[in-house]
Order: sequence, then structure tokens, then C-alpha cells
Amino acid sequence: MTLAFRVSGRVARPVHDVFEAVADPDQLSHYFTTAGAKGRLTTGATVIWDFADYPGAFPVHVVDVEPDRRIVLRWQAADGSAEAGETTVTIEFEQLDEGRRTLVTIAEEGWRESDAGRQASYGNCEGWTGMLCAMKVWLEHRINLRDGFYI
Repeated sequence: MTLAFRVSGRVARPVHDVFEAVADPDQLSHYFTTAGAKGRLTTGATVIWDFADYPGAFPVHVVDVEPDRRIVLRWQAADGSAEAGETTVTIEFEQLDEGRRTLVTIAEEGWRESDAGRQASYGNCEGWTGMLCAMKVWLEHRINLRDGFYI
């Protein structure tokens, strides 16, 4: 069994606005990285994402960026083992409704096939689903859904 998942949601904003909400660290820090993001998502970059509700800052390796279409990232698989390796996250952006809405799809894969790997994948699936919800509410209503949600 391959440990992987895919989540998606629609945001009532043009694709460029939604892409920028992920690629721009200042915007990402408003609704997702509760302790801040450092570095713009550009191909070949390593950026830092920090979450106040999850200890430590995380290096995120940017594998590929196609503006307004796709972002591919790699980061440490958090299954608590030294052998965990990295997972690959692919975020895709699709324009809908003549540019009025955007479909965002996030897929992640690459955990070890173990109980710890499964638990880590479930946690990340929950996290990316929360990110999509928080991004939608932030972009459409300027409400920080994560504020006080986890801590």
C-alpha cells in the first residue's frame, strides 16, 4: 500500500490571488504558518515554515514552481524516526468559472509503510485540509481561522 492522500477545495478568488496566498510568505503567515514563514516559494529555494501550535520551524525544499498552476515541495516526514526521509507535496491551482474561482488540490506522498508512517500521513492530511479551509476563509473574508484553534 502506498501512503498518499489528496484533498481539494474551491476558493472564490482568481487563480493568481490564490497562488500568491501560498507562494508569498507574508500572506501564508496570515492564515497557515502561525509563527511565520520565511522565504518566497521559488524553484530551488529552501524556505522556513513555523507553526506556534507544533514545536519547531521546518525547512521546506521547493522542487518546482509553475506560477498560477503548481507548486511542488519536499519536507521531512514527521513519523518520529531517523529513517523517515522526506515526503513530496504537490499543490495545484485550477481556474474555474471564467476566473472567479480556483480549485486547489493538495497531494502528499512518500511516508514509510509503518504504523508511524500512517499516523504521520493522517496528521498531514488533517493539516492540509485545515490549511485549505483557513485559506478560503482568509481570502474570501479576511478571517484567520487558525487563531486560537489549536492552542
